[in-house]
Amino acid sequence: MTVNKHYQAYQNNSVNTASGGELTLMLYNGCIKFIKRSMKDIQNESFEAKNINIQKAQNIIQELMVTLNPEVEISNQIMPLYEYIKFQLKEGNVKNDVALLEEALGYVIEFRDTWKQVLKQSRKTQYAQGAQV
Repeated sequence: MTVNKHYQAYQNNSVNTASGGELTLMLYNGCIKFIKRSMKDIQNESFEAKNINIQKAQNIIQELMVTLNPEVEISNQIMPLYEYIKFQLKEGNVKNDVALLEEALGYVIEFRDTWKQVLKQSRKTQYAQGAQV
């Protein structure tokens, strides 16, 4: 049990010290994890667990939707994609359809991978500016 407590403390510290960009990356990774779990739950006919994991993924997508700034043009392009992901998750949940969940997963992975690239580029720019000072 002690190892579990230390891991939980580490996880809490990671979240509490993360930047906004890193938190977004954590949300994407969490969403991916829950979608993958729900797909396994369908295969194992663990429908209650599937429902819980899909709801967690939906909640993460909802959080990402809430954090979009409507004054930024790209947000207006991302919002319909998030809505589509939520729809696919809902339909996959109702129909126990792994293919629908796989489609949603693909989009979330694309968002996550793109976000990773944004963070890398942002860090490079910050370090370059810091070196010039």
